[in-house]
Amino acid sequence: MTTLLVLNGPNLNMLGLRQPDVYGRETLADVQALCEQAASRQDLALEFHQTNHEGQMIDWIHQARGRVAGIVINPGAWTHTSLAIHDALIAAEVPVIEVHISNVHRREAFRHHSYVSLVAKAVLAGFGTHGYVLAIDHFARELRAQQGGDA
Repeated sequence: MTTLLVLNGPNLNMLGLRQPDVYGRETLADVQALCEQAASRQDLALEFHQTNHEGQMIDWIHQARGRVAGIVINPGAWTHTSLAIHDALIAAEVPVIEVHISNVHRREAFRHHSYVSLVAKAVLAGFGTHGYVLAIDHFARELRAQQGGDA
């Protein structure tokens, strides 16, 4: 079965508690359940991780190379700061979709730049947690098209 990797960066373990006016009341467990349901509907396997440690994130990205069909990543604050994650995503040679729960472009100016979007094939921001589902569905359509099925 084809596998997608969903990665979540720092502070996303606090979803539902941290700034619910910005990020909503859904928890990370809720997001994981949404992603698992979306993947199951598309007949995809899913790995779902969250970390507050940049080295762990980089290790997961490295391990994705040659093993998964795509990475859905919400890098959190590392979006704006991490060349290491940028470089790891390049090295993984796996298609990437960047997801943000909030519309980062309506927020502070320092949130407007993304090192990850320089590598990502697409960026979804401001769709709430549904952005994860949109990313999974997009990968599923692309995979079907590559296999000669309906896109």
